[in-house]
Amino acid sequence: MTDSNTETLNVSVWRGDASGGQFRDYQVPVQENQTVLDVVTWIQQKIDDTLSYRFACRVGMCGSCAMTVNGEPRWTCRTHVNRVTQSSSLEIGPLRNLPVIKDLTTDMDPFFDKWTKAGGTHRASRSRNDGMVPVDPASKERMIASEGIECINCAVCYAACDTVAANPQYLGPASLQRAWTLVNDEKHDDRSAVLRAVAAEGGCYNCHSHGSCTRYCPVELNPMKAVAGLKRTTVAKLWGK
Repeated sequence: MTDSNTETLNVSVWRGDASGGQFRDYQVPVQENQTVLDVVTWIQQKIDDTLSYRFACRVGMCGSCAMTVNGEPRWTCRTHVNRVTQSSSLEIGPLRNLPVIKDLTTDMDPFFDKWTKAGGTHRASRSRNDGMVPVDPASKERMIASEGIECINCAVCYAACDTVAANPQYLGPASLQRAWTLVNDEKHDDRSAVLRAVAAEGGCYNCHSHGSCTRYCPVELNPMKAVAGLKRTTVAKLWGK
């Protein structure tokens, strides 16, 4: 409970599971340098210990605390309340485009299943008994691969993607970003297999270039650029055009 003289936030939090649910309202005291994750934690610790949510590092390294805040996907540990409140109000829900397990916790299996389907698992071109593949850090391919290497699979881009919302078969921006990294990685065996995977149904050609993935990426990657690269490369290398 809050003191009657304490400034408070009006917070609406999604409560429910895969069968359905609704937003429930809470009053949360305003605190200095308060993040959205702080708000969720306060509700869970002070009001309702049945509230389910996911977090780990709290410092913007793991991405597991991603939720929908006032309609936009965000890392809640790095989102300060005073930057996103609307008339002293917050609406916090689970990430879009993923099944809800309970409350603010989503099932990440579909996201990672698509990551695998897009060829996202690294396949070494040499064994531990072979010499290492020489890599020139200044080469064009290595610089392209390095552009997307910092993706931590938080699924913010996936939640932001309207194409995923309209087409459940679409692999999504994170999977395609990973595929583009591997296509340009000289240490990856059978890069043509990755190209065939992303050129198949639900692959890179389904992207409508809305740009939400790039806009919302918390680490400022550019999945839309990666998808465009896959489109060009699949045409050139699979069909010779």
